[in-house]
Amino acid sequence: MLYLSEILLQHHDIQTFEQLCEVVSRKAKEHVHFKMDVKPPYPDTPANWEDRLEGAFVGIHSVTK
Repeated sequence: MLYLSEILLQHHDIQTFEQLCEVVSRKAKEHVHFKMDVKPPYPDTPANWEDRLEGAFVGIHSVTK
């Protein structure tokens, strides 16, 4: 199980929501399930952030913004 909070703790270098989506896409290759247990802290986090991260996890990275 991949937790969003784990990604945020392990990747302090992430500066934007788009960078987070890229990391989620890469991590998806190693995990079957993804749990969004916290909201991303980035100023550019969109209102539909959950849909966007789910899309990144399942391989639909360019989900409508």
